[in-house]
Amino acid sequence: MHLDRLGCYLAGGRPPGASRTYRGCRDAQAPAASVPVEVAGTVYFATESPVWTGGRAFYDPDARGGVLARAHLITAEQFSDIAAQEMYEEPGTDLDLTEALVRGRAVLGGGRYETLVRLGTLDGFPVLTFTAPWSMEQIEWNKPSAAYVRHLSAGLMEAGAWDVAAVAAYVAARPGAAGHWSAREVADLITP
Repeated sequence: MHLDRLGCYLAGGRPPGASRTYRGCRDAQAPAASVPVEVAGTVYFATESPVWTGGRAFYDPDARGGVLARAHLITAEQFSDIAAQEMYEEPGTDLDLTEALVRGRAVLGGGRYETLVRLGTLDGFPVLTFTAPWSMEQIEWNKPSAAYVRHLSAGLMEAGAWDVAAVAAYVAARPGAAGHWSAREVADLITP
C-alpha cells in the first residue's frame, strides 16, 4: 500500500526495515493513479516473513468484515512482475489473468500470494490482488513486525481517506495483530 514500498517492486530496491532487495519490474513506471478503496473481506497476518520477520498480510475475500486498501493503476505486466517477486520468482513472465478476471479467482499454486482475486471494477478497470489459497480460519495467525506495520499503516495514511486514529484502530484490530499491537502503538509508528 505504501508508495515507497511499491516503488521497490516497480523500480527495484529495498524498503526500509526489509531484509530483501527487489529486482523490479520490466516497466518501472509509477502507477498512473492510486486511490483509497474499501472492499469486503478481512486482512489478517499469518505465516512468518523472512523479509519482515513477522506475520505477512493476507486477504480473505470470503471472511466477514471490511478492508481498507489502496488501488494502484498499473499494467498487467507490472502486476505479473510484482506477483512474481512476492512468490520469490524472477519477474518477466506475464500471468494469464483470464480465470481471475472471468471467475473472480485463480489459484496458481498452493503457496502464499499464489491466488489471484478479482475484487470488482473501478473506473472501468478490473481490481485484482493476490493472496493465499487458504482462508483465515485455516491457518495460525502471527504478529506482524513493527517495520511491516509501519509500511502498511503509512500506505493507508498516504491514501488520504483515513486519519491516524482510524488507521491505527483498523490495523491493531486485524487478526494476528489484535492482542499484540494496540492502536496507540500503531499510531506511534506512523505519527511523525
